[in-house]
Amino acid sequence: MVSAWEDFYAKHPPPQDLAQNENALKEFTKKHLEGGNKVVLITSGGTTIPLEHNTVRFVDNFSAGTRGSLSAEYFLQHGYAVIFMYRVKSLEPFSRHFLGQTFLDMLQISEDNENPVITVSPKYTQKVVAVLRKYKEAMDKEKLLQLSFTTLSEYLWLLRSACQALAPLGNRAILYLAAAVSDFYIPSNEMSVHKIPSACGPPTIQLQLVPKILAPLVSLWVPQAFVVSFKLETDETLLITKARKALNKYHHNLVIANVLQTRKQQVVIVSNETNYVLSLTNEQLNNGEEIEQLIVKDLVEKHTKFIRSNEVS
Repeated sequence: MVSAWEDFYAKHPPPQDLAQNENALKEFTKKHLEGGNKVVLITSGGTTIPLEHNTVRFVDNFSAGTRGSLSAEYFLQHGYAVIFMYRVKSLEPFSRHFLGQTFLDMLQISEDNENPVITVSPKYTQKVVAVLRKYKEAMDKEKLLQLSFTTLSEYLWLLRSACQALAPLGNRAILYLAAAVSDFYIPSNEMSVHKIPSACGPPTIQLQLVPKILAPLVSLWVPQAFVVSFKLETDETLLITKARKALNKYHHNLVIANVLQTRKQQVVIVSNETNYVLSLTNEQLNNGEEIEQLIVKDLVEKHTKFIRSNEVS
């Protein structure tokens, strides 16, 4: 009997750039395997569900990629190589500091109209220098690989390829699955080819459940890796119960559980043995401290113990 996830891949063609991305993944993971480095795959941002093959309309889900992009920077600080798999136009590590008008406000133009020179305003120079140095260091050491997706199908194809590339690293790999993946989709063979006309009134669309990809990921694709998933809820009373249900069902290592309204200030780390809170005070939050720094520090410690316990056994 064909599993739900196998059926999904059979019915949805791979993205056109998959072979190119697979080559980049193989080169990146090979380099860090040979260098004895630890590698984290971070998924970030949301996925779209197209309503048409020639897509004009789509169903989206909430995620700006904040947690993933911040976490990537902190993993780099801890010496990890990072595969950053992100939704197009969501936040990216380092460049997240310079978005929109904020970036333009940092710049100033000289008075020379014939040969104008653009410089960074003195009050922003230290910030720009600090971020740029970290970015250049990551790129010079080939510690950061960024790969993008938009649709659910592109995400699932790229995720499987990334897992296959990471498998040789064994327990030195972390999967940090922070992307907000759609729970429902429209099968490719049921989508309209062209833009759905509005003249006929509202369409009736039948959504199907997305196969739970954690199952093959944990049991087949990267069985030795340290796998971390995320659980976001709006009802705090359901949070721990649903996180434990996921752990019991998929047998991965950790769930990072958070409530929508407080996700930037508090998370709960849920394992098979225990659960505990990581949080920032209001003062820390107002001073610009980021909960992702605490999350990554905690995971790095756990991953180190995970590697040692596997070596002993």
